[in-house]
Amino acid sequence: MADITLAESLTELPAATWDAIAAPEQADGRPIDPFTTHRFLMALEASGSTGGKTGWLPKPLILSDAGRPAALMPLWLKTHSQGEYIFDHGWAEAYERAGGRYYPKLQAAVPFTPVSGRRFLGPDPYREALAEAAISITAGNQISSLHVTFCTPEEALALAGFQGLIPRKSQQFHWFNRGYATFDDFLADLSSRKRKMIRKEREAARAHGLSILALSGDQILPEHWSAFWAFYQDTGARKWGRPYLTRAAFTAFHDTMRDDMLLVLAFDGATAVAGALNFIGRDALFGRYWGALAEYPALHFELCYYQAIDYAIAQGLQRVEAGAQGEHKLARGYLPQETWSLHWITDPGFRRAVADFTSRESLALEEEIEILTQYGPFRRGGEAD
Repeated sequence: MADITLAESLTELPAATWDAIAAPEQADGRPIDPFTTHRFLMALEASGSTGGKTGWLPKPLILSDAGRPAALMPLWLKTHSQGEYIFDHGWAEAYERAGGRYYPKLQAAVPFTPVSGRRFLGPDPYREALAEAAISITAGNQISSLHVTFCTPEEALALAGFQGLIPRKSQQFHWFNRGYATFDDFLADLSSRKRKMIRKEREAARAHGLSILALSGDQILPEHWSAFWAFYQDTGARKWGRPYLTRAAFTAFHDTMRDDMLLVLAFDGATAVAGALNFIGRDALFGRYWGALAEYPALHFELCYYQAIDYAIAQGLQRVEAGAQGEHKLARGYLPQETWSLHWITDPGFRRAVADFTSRESLALEEEIEILTQYGPFRRGGEAD
């Protein structure tokens, strides 16, 4: 018989136990993505990026079968809607205008990480039991709602409608490797206008006279994180008001995750002046953070997009996911892709309103993706080179 435990910290499960459930494929290589591994989530918790007064209180859900952990959910009690990238601020405002209390809410997610991945961790037969447990906890504790963000399409389709779970589509832009051997092979797939634009942007980035290094594993040194922290602080302050990650998070990443990371740095002489941080998965590269000490035209595109494509081609990776939003990525070879979430609302009336909204939103999004794909950067059949 299955038992459910709502833990207070990731420390309540040994890393080996968590990873055997969350990322069993890494036993013979890299995980599909590193974001639900114990080392990533523990780096956030141990560094104070989650927990405490951050509004991300860890509540990992553990399903045990025959006395042993068998399935998991990376669950959080949230007191705001920051750091999620699938936005429900409008829902919160409407619910509170109607006299309800939207926060706290429960969130099955990877904090600050708009990357699709498994949120129901463990064998598929436990999926419904995990969902049922999370819904029961929400309903039984006067919590307004449960949100499962950036789940896989398989999870969303399997659980859509289960006990009232509402599926929601969102959109990102991903680059796909069509068997390219070189960056020029990729450029040859593009329309002439887009190909020329990218070449000009790469030339403009090189014209700054900076040296660019793509570092991973033991190539990344502690001093590189000190430089990157300055970039990250600047970008975080402009985007979110305050950075989500603490300085200690980057130390934890260095200690436990540097083999999972690609850090691209631009140097003016011996001084790092800009950088982009990526995480490496089994088949994909995940772009996460970028920053610079000054304005360098076209350098953002070079470090975040083109260096990532270079690395993916060299390593035989199938795609690059460059984070949330950004239609400007379309012109640079990144195509629109659906992402998914699941939502359960305690109040039946509000649940119906959210379901109606997401249904209409989905139709509009499908049309937008179709249009963007049709007018994408790639050559059409018969187009002159």
